[in-house]
Amino acid sequence: MRFFCFHLMPWAHLPEDFAEHYDSAWVTCPNTLYDPQRGHPLYNRYLDELELADQLGFEGICVNEHHQNAYGMMPSPNIMAACLARCTKQAKLAILGNVLPLYDHPQRIAEELAMLDVITQGRVIAGMVVGTGMEYFSYNVNPTYARERFHEAHDLIVKAWTHDGPFAWEGKHYRFRYINLWPRPYQQPHPPIWIPGSGSKETMEWVAKQRYTYMVLPTLAPFELRRQSAQYFRECCEREGYTARYEQIGWGIGVYVAETDEQARREYEPHFWYYARNLLKTPAPLSLPPGHTSLPTMLTMAERRLRSRPGHLTTWDEVERGGYVVVGSPETVRQRLEEYAQRVGFGVLVANFSVGNVPTELTKKSMTLFAQQVMPHLTQVNSDAPVATGALA
Repeated sequence: MRFFCFHLMPWAHLPEDFAEHYDSAWVTCPNTLYDPQRGHPLYNRYLDELELADQLGFEGICVNEHHQNAYGMMPSPNIMAACLARCTKQAKLAILGNVLPLYDHPQRIAEELAMLDVITQGRVIAGMVVGTGMEYFSYNVNPTYARERFHEAHDLIVKAWTHDGPFAWEGKHYRFRYINLWPRPYQQPHPPIWIPGSGSKETMEWVAKQRYTYMVLPTLAPFELRRQSAQYFRECCEREGYTARYEQIGWGIGVYVAETDEQARREYEPHFWYYARNLLKTPAPLSLPPGHTSLPTMLTMAERRLRSRPGHLTTWDEVERGGYVVVGSPETVRQRLEEYAQRVGFGVLVANFSVGNVPTELTKKSMTLFAQQVMPHLTQVNSDAPVATGALA
């Protein structure tokens, strides 16, 4: 198994009565609730935590992109990756990921990722996403064209990375007289491409066709729904004529480790509820705009939202039974993750150690206990046989 440390960089200072007085933490959440004086130490604290993951031996660190929200303060994940590029030594920089359809100039993403790849001598993982429905309101992009723009932008970026320039591009959504990438990426033929998803069948079918890595990375969902997504992705790979490797399936989940099970719950639970009840608060019309995905997928996702969104949870026992997060002593966390890995078949664990408004000392303690007492016992779980370089993106 491979281990990556994920960070949302949430706003940790919402008012205590936020859930009662505000409809959403996304798009329409008043920016008067943001204080730059408190934001300065918060950003630097979050960067410190990701740098610690590099020092602790995690294979990679992960950032992502969201807009106009308190949930995750990274409107530009490439800037965050740039901050980390020179302060880390070994960890891969996994950008999970750039929201391709939002941008009218996808070659800018190709350029920025190539720059990062050269600076880090090939430590970049290029995550690409369609993006949540909320992002389309933030950037006023027609969600009907989300997948068309995503696929075309992806094709343009990959060609820019892999073909000699200059060349012209004449597509449906993008037209350029000159595509001539300077610099070119360090990794050849290009950085690995990982595609995070939250259960859309269209995404999984496309990722299987491309033979990319699929990240089971919904915001917060019960284990069984996520297991079903991984199973469907494996079925998609089989239909494409191959068997998915363990490393082709990533598993994102909240993790917290403390000295004992009871202490872990006591330290983690209040911050989990801040996250679930405040940061995830989003009206359905913002998260599921018409046209963003197919009607069958939209109906399925709407049903899942009603059945599984953490805002409907009322007790910690429900959280535990549903497998929303993995919280406990080192031995409990190890056993739970090994069980999940064996049942799902994932080979990349993307662990989010910082939840809601949890203090940094608890996050760092959890990361350290995980790296020292959990990670070494799971390295041989779901380990693939060696594969020729470049055989899988």
